Amino acid sequence: MTMVDETAPAPVSTPRGARRDHRGSWIPTGSMIATRCMELRKRRGLMAALMLVTIGIPTVFLVIRLLLHAFAPHSYGPAGGYDVFTGLVAGVLYVFGFIVAATLGATAGSIDLTDGMFRHLVVTGRSRLAIYLARIPAGLAIILPLVAIGFTVVCAVCVFAAPTQLNFQGAHVPTGLSQAGLESWAADHSDEVICDFNFNFNGAPTSQVGAVLNSVPCGNGGPNGGPGGVIVKGPSGSAVPVQPSQAQVRDVARVIAGRNYSAYSKTFLYPSTSLMIKTGLWIELEAIVGFIVGLGLGSLLGQRTVAVILMIVLEIVLTPILSRAHIAHLINLQRSVVGLAVAHLEPSGLGFVFGGGGGPDGGRGTSLLVPETTTVAVCVVVAWLVVWTVLGAWRMMTRDA
Repeated sequence: MTMVDETAPAPVSTPRGARRDHRGSWIPTGSMIATRCMELRKRRGLMAALMLVTIGIPTVFLVIRLLLHAFAPHSYGPAGGYDVFTGLVAGVLYVFGFIVAATLGATAGSIDLTDGMFRHLVVTGRSRLAIYLARIPAGLAIILPLVAIGFTVVCAVCVFAAPTQLNFQGAHVPTGLSQAGLESWAADHSDEVICDFNFNFNGAPTSQVGAVLNSVPCGNGGPNGGPGGVIVKGPSGSAVPVQPSQAQVRDVARVIAGRNYSAYSKTFLYPSTSLMIKTGLWIELEAIVGFIVGLGLGSLLGQRTVAVILMIVLEIVLTPILSRAHIAHLINLQRSVVGLAVAHLEPSGLGFVFGGGGGPDGGRGTSLLVPETTTVAVCVVVAWLVVWTVLGAWRMMTRDA
């Protein structure tokens, strides 16, 4: 009988340089992020639309203003300046930046389903949560530079093509004057100040002020087109205009300038560096919110079109209404709207983002909004980012392959 020695097989040793399989990890890898970014960049129509809105619209607008001012400088003012900056930021970049970011987010959240690639991604063994989270840095890597380029174009033109002289309420006034300096300048330019500056003497002006206001001809004699001055009866009963002294005119001009100094101090030739930095960060925050919410909504609905429509309605219709209308018993619900929260974080010195003019709070017009503290506004923004990320990831993890 032959005896056969049986020995246990030697254990297979894993090479020291071999990598572990991280496909089940919820943390997205760099290759996953790069792949998601490439998928979005290959959609040429989408990329063209994003560049047209974020860069093309403000660039075309500013180029037209530059050409008009170059060919007809007396009819068209400078292309840049503080007013142009605030108007473009509050009226164009704020709204359209949110919409294009939401469009990109909704596309990123539904691209695998619409292209029929979701099942192929699942069978690779990759974590669904990692697949979803990889879309966040991939999308932000596209939208944030586009918004930054468009904002940089606006800043460059508004600074280098700004007017060389400050036009305040129709009068050409030197910049950077103190209150005493403005009053001194007003005394030397009393006619311009009295005719152009806004003023309110809280009721009927005194006889001296009334005489001064009537004596200064503003284009057509007195205020009613007749001779200036206060009309009194002479010895023979005839009307004799009484002209105030030049010292009285200068004193009234100083008073009017002093009452306008608060508005004058907030008027600049071009935006300051600090304002441009704060505004740029604020515009990028709006784009981040739009992308994250659009990504979650696109993943939740499984398609892009309806998600984009809902985001446009939220930004253009619902947010302005809920931000300004004080609805009884719904005030706390209104404060939970992310657009209201972002509007309360607007840097001081910009125009009101929802139209209707500015308010007494540095030109922002936040006094016209539903009241909300900065702390509550920050919490609302963070809550929207977290909740929509959780909803989008949950739908990704529970969807049938």
